[in-house]
Formats: sequence, C-alpha cells, structure tokens
Amino acid sequence: MDIIASLGLGFSVALDPYNILYCFIGVLLGTLVGVLPGIGPTATIAMLLPITFSLSPTTALIMLAGIYYGAQYGGSTTAILINLPGESSSAVTAIDGYQMARQGRAGPALATAALGSFFAGSVATLLLAFFAPPLARAALNFGAPEYFALIVLGLLVSIALAHGSIIKALAMIVLGLLLGMVGQDIYTGTPRFTFSIPELYSGLNFVSVAVGVFGVAEILRNLENERTREVMVKTVKNLWLTKEDFKRVVGPVLRGTALGSLLGILPGGGHILSSFASYSAEKNLSKHPEEFGHGAIEGVAGPESANNAAAQTSFIPLLTLGIPAHPVMALMVGAFILQGITPGPNVISEQPALFWGIIASMWVGNVLLVLLNLPLIGLWVKMLTIPYRALFPAIVIFACIGCYSINQNVYDIYAIAFFGLLGYVLIRFGCEPAPMLLGFVLGPLLEEHLRRAMIISRGDPLIFIERPISATLLALAALAIIVALLPSIRRKRDQVFVEED
Repeated sequence: MDIIASLGLGFSVALDPYNILYCFIGVLLGTLVGVLPGIGPTATIAMLLPITFSLSPTTALIMLAGIYYGAQYGGSTTAILINLPGESSSAVTAIDGYQMARQGRAGPALATAALGSFFAGSVATLLLAFFAPPLARAALNFGAPEYFALIVLGLLVSIALAHGSIIKALAMIVLGLLLGMVGQDIYTGTPRFTFSIPELYSGLNFVSVAVGVFGVAEILRNLENERTREVMVKTVKNLWLTKEDFKRVVGPVLRGTALGSLLGILPGGGHILSSFASYSAEKNLSKHPEEFGHGAIEGVAGPESANNAAAQTSFIPLLTLGIPAHPVMALMVGAFILQGITPGPNVISEQPALFWGIIASMWVGNVLLVLLNLPLIGLWVKMLTIPYRALFPAIVIFACIGCYSINQNVYDIYAIAFFGLLGYVLIRFGCEPAPMLLGFVLGPLLEEHLRRAMIISRGDPLIFIERPISATLLALAALAIIVALLPSIRRKRDQVFVEED
C-alpha cells in the first residue's frame, strides 16, 4: 500500500498543469535534439541548466529528465527515415530501420520504435518505482568506506564502457578528478590549483565546465564535419503494424525491455550498450538471421525498447545513491545541487514530492512522446534542412547568457570558452570527454569519503577491505577492469563502437 500511496503523491505532483507544461517542453526539446545529429541531450541539458535555477526543483528536474528520455525517442526517427541517427544509442536502429523505409515500410518501423519505446519506458519506470525505495533504505546503512568503494566502482566501470581507448578514458577520469580538486581544501581551507586567481577559490563552475566541454566543443566538432543533408523522405503511410508484425515484435520488445532495464544501471554508456546487446541477442535468437541488415523488424523493436528502458533505469543510482551513471546523470546531479538539494538516499524521505513526482512524470512524458512523435514526423525531418552554421551562434549566445545569469560573473563566460577549446582538443585527440565530467562531479565526493574513512580508521587503509560491502564493491571494480582488458572482450567492445561510428 505504501507504493500506491507514494505513486498517488507522485501523480498529484506530475499532473499539476505547470509540471505537465514543463514535462511537455522537456520531451519536445528532447525529441528535437534527438532528431538533430550532433547536439544531443548532454549538450542541451548543460546549456539549459542556468534556466532551471529560476524554476522549482521538481519542475526543473521533470523538464531535464524529459529532455533525456525524449532524445532516445527522437534519435530513432531520422535513423529510420534517412539513415542518420540523432542519438548514439539509435545507431543500431538505423541498420534495419532504414532498410524498412527503403522498402516502403517506414510507417511500421516508426510505429514499432514508438510503441516499443513506450512499453519499455513504462515498464522500466515501474521497476524504478518498486526498486528505488528499498535501495535508498539500504544506502542509508552506507558509511564513508562504502561510498568511497561505490564511487571507485562507478568510475572504473565507466572507463570499461567508455568509447575508444581504455588508457585515454582513464586519463580523462584523472583529469576530471584533478579539476574537481580546484579550490580550497575541504578540511584545511588551503587553496589548491588556484594560481592566485580569486574566482577559483570556490572551485570551478560546474555549468561552465559542462557547457564548454559538451556544448561549445560539440558545436566546433560538428561545424568541422558538417555535411549536406539531403532529406529524401516520401509521405509516411500505414502507421500501424500488421498482425504478423505484432507477432514478430512482442518477443524482441520484452527481451529488449529486460536487457535495457538491467544494463541501464551500469555507469558509462548503458543505454548504448543495451541497444547493441539487444540487436546481437535478437540476431542470434532469430529463426531468420539472414534478414538482419535487410529490414528485419526485430532489429528495430529490440534495440529501441532496450535503449529507452535503460534511459529510465539509469535514474536508479542517481535517486538512491546520488551517483550518476553517465554524463547526463552527472548534469542532473548538478541540477540537484543548483537547487540546493543533495542527491542520494535522503531525497526520498526529505523530498518525497520531488522523488515520486519525477518518477510519475516519466509515465506522463512517455504518453506525450507517443502523441508527439508519430503525428509530427514531417516536422522533425524538415528540421534537418536548417544549416548547422545558422543554429550554432544562437546556441552559444543562449548558453552564455544563461550561464552568466547564475552568478553575474563574466569569469564564467571565459571558463566556457576555455573548456570549449579544451573539449574540442580532447575530441581531436580521440579522448572522450564523458569520463572527465564524471570524474569532475564525483571527484570531490571521492575525496570527502576517502578522508572521512581514514579519519574513522585513524589512517588504516585496511578499513576498505575489512568492511564486507566496501570490499565487495572494490573487488567488482577490479573485476570490471580485468574483464574489459581481456582480448575477446576488447574485440567485442571495439566492434560495438566502430559500428556506432
């Protein structure tokens, strides 16, 4: 009965007209950035963080969450219609989705993506509602050693799942940890890495770092690689599935939902990994594997269900432990902090309306996405005809104004420019900035829990091994790196990211 009462509270919050409006704005923007290749939810949320400062915490987080899972929907539209995935997790959808469109079956492909996504998102949200509270209660028993071990596990798993070289991902984590140390020491107040610049004494501005690395750097990269997008989409008809189509998609949707719900919790790229894992599983289980790559509807149903389920369950570690599973969730941590809320297990007891309101809003958002995506297909595709060089000045100006509005400090604008150039250089050298942002967000938490644990143990590092939970988490962290370095796993991993590119 507690869960029913809690969901009742959540829906009373989510169905508030003001929150429905911002949920709609969030999923609309998410669909838009999913359709437009090269922008993505990470850059969009980074640039919209300053605006959320003027909203209530619940409204702001409902909108930001809508942007994230809305992008998973939008990415499939252009992947199917013009073979141009708007989101990295939709890359595998393009393999069979585009072939279906070429065969005149774009309607069933789009319907499969929308309905599979809706089902998976709804089920994963239900899992979030049921499993998040007990996990949050369990997390209340965590002490400093357990949190330190959990953060180490999250960072190392994100390295194992990062795009490209593991060594470069590790370097990005270390760089992020160092950037997180800028400012005054948390115990002694001694300045670190400040170079006698007064603005650095309070640490680097999270919004400036995020906007620079994921906003400006992505814009520079996309301007460099801009190509003419020829949109050749005929009128999409028959936006429904035949009886045979229904039979073929039921199994992949169920399996994709289960797989995505599980992998979405993993740090790193759980939503990307789940879509490729689902495609591989459906191809291996199919009685007609030769159809894959030539328009198999299962190749759309499974991956789309998996990436949307993963998008919802990736909120579990954020809401229960305060640990972000990937860069978008790291930005959500930033949104919590901007609103004066510490994400973690206490949120469910101290801010029940916020906690359950976010969960309930995901059902509302999934309904809005189904209503948005299919009727507005023509509009989304026309958006691709807008030259990117016309979009980027408005995006940059908008981001700078928003960032300046938080502290009215021009130094934050200089920081955006610096981190934009740094992010671009990192991308050019094949380094993925995502692990850096995770390191930057988790670095101060890692240091705080490490020092607390050492104070408790009076300097004895064996405290991390003597306590069963922390020892288990550290063992899993070591196992994650060992498994990622195995030759067979490395080949599979490289293959997935080559296909994504």
